[in-house]
Amino acid sequence: MNYRYIFKIIGKILIILSFLLLLPTFVSLYYKENIMAFIYTIIISLVLGITLSSTKIKNINLYKKDGILITTLSWILISIIGALPFIISKSIPNVVDAIFETSSGFTTTGASILKDVEILPKSILFWRSFTHWIGGMGILIFVLAIIPTNNNSIHIAKAEMPGPFKDKISPKLNNTAKWLYFMYIILTFLEIIALFISKMPLFDSVLTSFATAGTGGFGIKNTSIAFYNNKSIEYIVSIFMLLFGINFNVYFYILIRKFKSAFKNEEMRVYLFIVFISTLLITLNILSISKNFEESFRLSLFQVSSIITTTGFSTANFDLWPQLSKTILLILMIIGACGGSTGGGIKISRLTIFIKKIYNDAINIVHPNAIKKVKFEENTISDTTVNNIGYYILLYFCLVFIFTLIVSLNNFDFETTFSSVIACMSNIGPGFNLVGPSMNYSMFSEISKVTLTLAMILGRLELYPILLLFPISLSKK
Repeated sequence: MNYRYIFKIIGKILIILSFLLLLPTFVSLYYKENIMAFIYTIIISLVLGITLSSTKIKNINLYKKDGILITTLSWILISIIGALPFIISKSIPNVVDAIFETSSGFTTTGASILKDVEILPKSILFWRSFTHWIGGMGILIFVLAIIPTNNNSIHIAKAEMPGPFKDKISPKLNNTAKWLYFMYIILTFLEIIALFISKMPLFDSVLTSFATAGTGGFGIKNTSIAFYNNKSIEYIVSIFMLLFGINFNVYFYILIRKFKSAFKNEEMRVYLFIVFISTLLITLNILSISKNFEESFRLSLFQVSSIITTTGFSTANFDLWPQLSKTILLILMIIGACGGSTGGGIKISRLTIFIKKIYNDAINIVHPNAIKKVKFEENTISDTTVNNIGYYILLYFCLVFIFTLIVSLNNFDFETTFSSVIACMSNIGPGFNLVGPSMNYSMFSEISKVTLTLAMILGRLELYPILLLFPISLSKK
């Protein structure tokens, strides 16, 4: 492994993090709050970053496992350093709680240990939501967008970008990262404008858009989006959650006017079909407990959009809904959004390919001489890719099983225990019962919080990268 180059890149990431911390510092100055929590954090991040980035290197080649290790260590470090403003300001004095909250932010999970977010300083609220925006597209993708890269940098992008396929939308990786962030920023600004026009305060509009863009769901009000009691805001947030759950390649095709390629995207069509069916079923299921059809539809659309994109905002306590609706939402938690989006979960593309593989195997049992290959997006998927997807899904549920056993030591009910693990692994945030949309994660033991923090990072980095930290033999390339 090229450790010197790994340290150098991590150093650059920490330097960039220190500059990103300037934004909440300015917010602190504007609202005349104590800025020292951010100043101290900036100094620590900057000193550590400059020290690591000063490492002299001879070899600039990066191998696959180097990219994975850079990604894993970077996410762990930014979660620790990002927790410092919470600790220093005493907004969250407990170290484990602060790291849990920050990891939840950067991984765009939205699970919180805070019982009353409205008492937090504006600057802390800003940083908390800004971690969603940073983590949504990925801080390493941001680094690749602004610093010179070589061909081997693709290993970093592949380790961080969500989904089974990490195709470049431009021949140069640096340009790909720039295009991704360009589209990300444009969509974020469009939501800010739409929310502000709908009479949401500007500060709230910015932070809500940060959380929507990153599909994170940190609310700045104790009752989340329900606080505003505004139908327009609910529909706007619903639409933008769905938009951020779509593979960003689709938006690139639209930008370059390849509309046919954009709308023929198979994953997007499956994604929208699942949203349609789920919304319809839940609308009908909760109609009897709603004021009218419009309210039933609005609440259903919002929660389906929030859960399938793994955002985690809420406009209703869905934990009180009929069992059918709760079961549908639990399934959506596991499915997740599209690959190449800011959403979490197993991903639509993986499940589509996996189901097609099961169907083909069933056909081969009936017709042994039939040779059927799995096709996705009009391309034949290699057996290696199909097998890797199967291994990924198996590993996902194995880890869910292990983490559920650990968290069960708290002796909470199964619904709480299981849904908390699924909500963290799929980067959603709210689960059911004691971790429902009106509750939080403060009652868990520190062992459980550490376990759920690991689940969040594993879910965001899609399981494999962090496993490199364990003594597993890997090839050089």
